This record gives sequence, C-alpha cells and structure tokens, in this order.
Amino acid sequence: MITPARTITSVLVANRGEIARRVFRTARSLGLSTVAVHSSADATAPYVGEADAAVHLPGNAPGETYLRADLVIEAARRAGADAVHPGYGFLSENAPFAAAVVEAGLTWIGPPVEAISSMGSKIEAKKLMAAAGVPVLAELTPAEVDSSDLPVLVKASAGGGGRGMRVVHRLEDLAAEIDAASAEALSAFGDGTVFCERYLATGRHIEVQVLADQHGTVWAVGERECSIQRRHQKVIEESPSPLVERLPAMRAELFDAARKAAEAIGYVGAGTVEFLADESGRFYFLEMNTRLQVEHPVTESTTGLDLVALQFAIASGEALGGEPPAAVGYSIEARLYAEDPARDWQPQTGTLHRFELPGSTFAPGGPREGMPWVRVDSGVDSGSEISPYYDAMLAKVVVWGATRGEAATRLAGELSKAKIHGVRTNRDLLVRTLRHPAFLAGDTDTAFFERHGLKREPAATARSAEPEVAGLAEPLADPATEDLSAIVAALADAARSRSQAKVQRGLPAGWRNLPSQSQKKAYSVGDSTYEVHYRATRDGWVVDGDLEVVDVNSELVVLDVGGVRRRFAVAAYPGLVCVDSALGSVALAPVERFPDPAQQIAAGSLVAPMPGTVIRVGVEAGDSVKQGEPLVWLEAMKMEHTISAPADGVVVELAVSAGQQVEVGAVLAVVQGPEGVDG
Repeated sequence: MITPARTITSVLVANRGEIARRVFRTARSLGLSTVAVHSSADATAPYVGEADAAVHLPGNAPGETYLRADLVIEAARRAGADAVHPGYGFLSENAPFAAAVVEAGLTWIGPPVEAISSMGSKIEAKKLMAAAGVPVLAELTPAEVDSSDLPVLVKASAGGGGRGMRVVHRLEDLAAEIDAASAEALSAFGDGTVFCERYLATGRHIEVQVLADQHGTVWAVGERECSIQRRHQKVIEESPSPLVERLPAMRAELFDAARKAAEAIGYVGAGTVEFLADESGRFYFLEMNTRLQVEHPVTESTTGLDLVALQFAIASGEALGGEPPAAVGYSIEARLYAEDPARDWQPQTGTLHRFELPGSTFAPGGPREGMPWVRVDSGVDSGSEISPYYDAMLAKVVVWGATRGEAATRLAGELSKAKIHGVRTNRDLLVRTLRHPAFLAGDTDTAFFERHGLKREPAATARSAEPEVAGLAEPLADPATEDLSAIVAALADAARSRSQAKVQRGLPAGWRNLPSQSQKKAYSVGDSTYEVHYRATRDGWVVDGDLEVVDVNSELVVLDVGGVRRRFAVAAYPGLVCVDSALGSVALAPVERFPDPAQQIAAGSLVAPMPGTVIRVGVEAGDSVKQGEPLVWLEAMKMEHTISAPADGVVVELAVSAGQQVEVGAVLAVVQGPEGVDG
C-alpha cells in the first residue's frame, strides 16, 4: 500500500553524537528544523548545540534515556516535531518504537513496522531469507551443538554491532559463553535471546546498500566490504569490495540476493543486507539492518548520493528513479575509537583536550573533479568529555580516491597528521593497518588482526637478518621518537615558565652567570621513563645527545637531529604534554620529583581501567586464584570487560560488589601470592 505524500517540516533525531549531527546537516540543507534529545551526560555535546531545539532525557544510562520510547515520543510532541529519524543503534530497529511513532501521528523516517519485525529476530530472518532464495548459514540451537560443529558463533537474535556475540571453540565453554552473550544482549537491546551458527573464522564481511520506495522500486546501490573488525565490530570499511572487484561476476549475484531480501519483506527506505563470503565468492546471509549503517558514507562517496536525503524523500512518498547512479572510484572509512587496542581494546574516557582532524567537517556527495578528498563525520569537538555510558566511536574519517591505493595512502596520511589530545585512541592502529602490505593487496578477511598481530613479532632466530615486525597496535612513534619528544616537552616547559616569570623575563630559564650543572626533568610514556638533561647558555639551549636545538617556544620546538631538521608541536595540559611531529604523536606524563606517598597504590591491587558498572564478582575475600582467572566483570561503553588475576595467589581484599559504579583507577581487589608475596 502506498502511503499518501506527507510534508515534513521538523525532525527529531532519536539518537546522539555523530549520527545526530549527520542527520541534522542534511535536514538543514532541506530546510527542515531539527530537534535533539539528550541525556544528562550529553547536555553539552556538540550535536545538542547544533539542533534548533533540544529536550533533556533525565539520566545517563541508555536504558533510562535513549532506549525510552515513551520519553522520545513525548519529546517530539513537546518540541513540535512532525517526523522522527532513528539514526542507528538504540531504538533504530525496534518495531514497537516505530509503531508508536506512527500511532502518535508522526512520520517515521524508516521502513515499515512489519519489515523491522521480520528482521528483528535473526532466527526468523534466516528462515524468511531461505524461503526467498537467499543463501543462509544453518542456525543451530545450543542443545544441538556437538564437537563436529565447532567452532560456533553465539549470536544475539536482536540488535547488532558485535554485542552479544561469542566465538566458542570448546563444548565445555558453550554454556558460560551463552550466558555471557545473553546478558550482554539483554543489556544492550532489551532481549537476551541468542542462537548459534557455524563460525567462519576467515570470512569476508560484505554488505549491499539497498533503497526501496513506496512504489515498488528497489535499488541495490553498491557493495561495501567491512572485514577489518575487532570483537565483531567494524573498524575499516570500503567500497567497492576488493574481493568483488577480483570476482566481478559476484556483484550481480550479491545485488540480486539483496533485492530478493528487500522484496521478500516489503521493504521501504534505506537498509543494508549483510553477507559472509569466502574467497571463492560463495556468500551467506548474515542479517538485514533495517536502518542506516555507520559506514554509509563510503557509498555516498562513490555514488554522489545523499542517503539521508533519500530517506526523507522516500518517507514523504517520493519515487526513486529507474536506476541508481554508477559507482566511481574508491572510498575507505576508518572508525576512530577512544580505546587502547594493545590492552584488549579497553575503552578510554576523559577530556578530549584537542581534536583536530583534516578535511571537511561534512561533505556529502561523490568525487570532486577526480581529486582525492577527505570527509570527517564526528560526534565530538575539542573539549568534549568522553563518558563511559555510550559507544567509544569518536569520528569516522572518510576518503575518496581514483584508485584503492590512492585512497588508502591518503587516509593513512591524514590520520597520522591528526592532533588528538587527552584520550588514547586507535589512530596508530588504523594507520598501520592502512599501510600494511596485506591490506594494500586486498587481503582483508575478518581474521586480519589475529593473522597479522597486534604486538611486535620477534625475528625468527637471534641471528636472523630479518628485522622485528612492528605489531599493528604499536605506536607510530618508536622509543627514539619518545626520547626526542621528552626533550621537546622539557624545553617547551622551560620556555613556558620563562614567559610567565614575574621578574627578569628576558633571561633564559635556569640562567647562571657561571657554568653549572644541567637542569633535569623526567617524563613517562606508557611503561617507559625518559630523563632529560638540558641547560641554557649564552649561545642557546644545550641538550645531552647528538642534536642541536634550533628554536624553542612553549608551543613549537625545532631540533636538528643528525643533520635533519624536525619540527615538533607542543601542547601542555594538567598532568599531560602532547608532542606531535611527522615521526608520530607522543603523550607524556611529567614525573613528579617528590610524589605524594598517600597517592601510591598498594602492590597487588587490581584497579578499574575505566569508569563502569560492576556486573559480576566471581570470588570472595580469602579465595585462592590462578593467574588469568576472571575475578570481576565490568560493563562500560556497552561492552563487557574482564579483570583477571595477574598471578597465582589469594584474594586478600575485595572492594566492590555487583551493581556498584566505579571510577577509573578504583581498587577492585588485592591479590597476594601464596606466601604473602604480592601478585
């Protein structure tokens, strides 16, 4: 049935952060007014300030704010919105919410309620797709799984984004992993139903963007490959797929299967049909996302379409043309996360002191006169607070290039130049991945990080002529660069102190009439400490080592290192100095000369790596534990994190209980060795 054409004048985006800003930009370009909803934690977020009106949803956790359909619809009424765009995540694939929007007399910028319902359960969706002639992987109930099925993937029936998913290699682990996946799914989506399917460890994750209007036209707009993943969540996405480019006959089959999937459920709007493919080109239906995807910009980049504008047009009853535009060139998107890949992808929180990325803030559309270009879709600005309540993604950096190699090189270069201060991110991992020979060759399956390693690989033998291979999660800045950055930080600090002096400001810092000993400062970078010795002379700064100090001020230091002149930008914040150069970015913590003993943490203490909620405690005080045994489970940024025993020992102190909120650095437990030696 064709819905009568409706005029939209004001849209509420039932979401936050980057996607809210993205929808607002297109809405404004169409002449629509915009309404934001926000939690208490998001009150000062950039998207809130960009909306024409904003409504507060009291609380912080998604379950009391963005997942409250009643509050979101009431916000639309209060602000005078006549349409609701769900973005992605939260309520975007919630059929009861879509139905409530329609019942409230508002225009739903999404697919029919029935289509959402049919794809809302991955179990039922597979049955529908099989009936429509779309290839599927057989579903397994937990009771059916035996050793011949291993490994299997435990998967949430509702939602997506890698939450509620576990890979199981041993039958004895299955029950525990099902419980953990179910609990995570219940927390993220309000539905703890899970199922199992055969796990393809090295598959390609390929998806097709579809658009369908109310008049029966279905477009398959182009495919995207999203195989570079961590924890079943996408990290780098691109269009077109390297695999499909190598097997061009595969594209027509993919598009045909995607159109069948959309037609089978009477789909209307923008959606994505996801497949898992092998190297021969065989593919299997994974799920259909009945919403806009995070990675939709790479399709916009290669086709010139504004998918959000088309969502508005379709919801208003407009018809698509006969054929979608042909794709041109290559586009790659990198998701910039606040996380530490080297420490099991731990989410990071805190103040984002500086956030400067290259390219435009937002540039929908396709290639510009055949020249490479960069687009940044971000939910944060300099000064934003990164909280533990929501997803860790800060921004998406998207490039277009005439060739795939050009796009990858440009994206890596632009990311390496970004200035991101205050919160650790996966930026260096993204750059190393984009520059990796396997990525450039298009060898990009879902086991990419496992295959190529996050940590440094030693040479094959002690006498091997082959150098060690840097791990993907290692910083771009090597120890020599860290050492130089410590020197730069010390010199810039001396210049800053001199510029702020109340008397004799014209004298160099630490000036003496007669030769004296060097001044000394120390900085830590991760587990390393660098001590800097420097002094001011009549002829300028002198630093220990084979380098010459060319110029110094509080924000820029120029050094001549072995005959090569290098520039280092410096930014200082409380307890942090950030140094950016072409050699890599380094975050340094000044080492106090006389630390406060009261601030020292007892040996053997296990501390919270991030703010979060204790969802489970697996031990009691007095219990004996083995190295690696899980002790406490934390939930932060929609993910579950395990705190394990660092060594064999005894839990001599347990400081937390289930349901308790903890701050970063809080002591959770203390483990001592069996003879009183700290674990």
